[in-house]
Amino acid sequence: MANGTHAPLLGARRGTTAALPGGLGRTRGDRLLLAVAAAYVLAQLLLVGPRLGLGWDETVYVSQISAQAPPAFFSAPRARGVSLLTAPVTSWSTSTPLLRVYLALLSGTGLYLALRIWRGLFPTRVLAVAGALYATLWVTLFYGPSAMPNQWVALGALVCAGCLLRARADPADRAAPWGLAAGAALMAWMRPTDAVWVSLPLLAVLVTTRRARPAAALLGGLATGGAAWIAEAYTSYGGLGARLAEASRVQGGLGWNPAVDDQLRALIGRTLCRPCSGALPAPLITGWWFALALLALTGLAVAVRARRPGPTLLLLACATTSAVPYLLFIGYAAPRFLLPAYALLALPAADALIRLVTAPGGGLRPAAATVAALGLTVHLAVQYVVLDRTVDRTAADRREWTRTAALLHRVGVRPPCLLTGTEAIPVAFYAGCSSANPRGNNANTTAEGIRRAARTTPVAALSRPGGPPPPYARGWTRVPAAGLDLHLAPRPADGGEAP
Repeated sequence: MANGTHAPLLGARRGTTAALPGGLGRTRGDRLLLAVAAAYVLAQLLLVGPRLGLGWDETVYVSQISAQAPPAFFSAPRARGVSLLTAPVTSWSTSTPLLRVYLALLSGTGLYLALRIWRGLFPTRVLAVAGALYATLWVTLFYGPSAMPNQWVALGALVCAGCLLRARADPADRAAPWGLAAGAALMAWMRPTDAVWVSLPLLAVLVTTRRARPAAALLGGLATGGAAWIAEAYTSYGGLGARLAEASRVQGGLGWNPAVDDQLRALIGRTLCRPCSGALPAPLITGWWFALALLALTGLAVAVRARRPGPTLLLLACATTSAVPYLLFIGYAAPRFLLPAYALLALPAADALIRLVTAPGGGLRPAAATVAALGLTVHLAVQYVVLDRTVDRTAADRREWTRTAALLHRVGVRPPCLLTGTEAIPVAFYAGCSSANPRGNNANTTAEGIRRAARTTPVAALSRPGGPPPPYARGWTRVPAAGLDLHLAPRPADGGEAP
């Protein structure tokens, strides 16, 4: 803080930039955090690349406001935040590279702002290391330029926790409640249920300390961000309870489903582990997961010793509640589910790491620094290898969807058109078609509805190579393809068979 008034209130430690004269500390700290954010953007563009095609879930979100294809079926757990976030590009352009660059820049900016809020609560060097730790995880790099919600829940959680601490420390700080409301709205805008889980410790703090203004800001932000999702529950699902029940069904039934081992299996680069079977990855792949938790707990010990455990305790509490549903209540795994926990744990982990390599220890300090440097080098190498393999694998899948869409166009299935069957949602987006299915989690029509559409619209059913077509597509013309077989409905124009 330029005037230094916040440092004593927040218990800032010696070495924070708030203690430096004038604006010098602020300028240097901002540059350091900007450098971390810029490096994160650059790493996304170089290692993931702007030409990576859109994934299944991305096509659902993007199609809601898209110049490329009609809206795909939007299931109960999803929220409209990503669709609106990407609308400035998708509403007028079909360029995936442009969308990737836009999202990479946006995620880098978001990381910078989220870290900057913590200035004065932790030394700037801790914030920079925390940002680097978070930004170099393969899952953070992979989903930074992705049209997916979890990264934004993570950044919103950091903003909320930091602004709450600022609001408590200085009731005259008018910006902090607005930041708290904005962070809560961002989380709820993206994933309302995740926002509630993250906010539980924040609400507990506000209730016990009886701070009305920050409490109103948090609750107002959650209500603002979740309002559309709640309204849609009543207009499309028969009420909030009905939507939550349907969301539970789509996710396999929420209940006691410990999935810690599933999350470990997913660390090898499985973007969705459902069902999640097979052996656990090598310790070299999963080691960082345990190291992050251990460092975060060490960070708590450091904070207790410094007699300022409040910020670290809040971070650990929010990280725990954000992870609980995905570790205990959902019977499958995806690495992106835990991004909020990783972002929140990065700060105490960085605090511990810096303390371990700079604490007075005579001859032990060089040894600690060497071990830390070697550990981080191995960590970065592992993250790069997993990221590289994940990008290669997902890029191959998405190129297959592109080829299938091109084949559909060649055989006469062009917009306006309708696809159904296996992987109909992503292939339909690539082909510019609508998608529909009479069964499964994305059921939004009936078999008769598909037959009726085939009388006036080019329709194709997709199936696994050599597999049977859906029952309503029996007798349609099969066109074998490398990844999926196409079953073409009779031409609407003349009622004859498709070529």
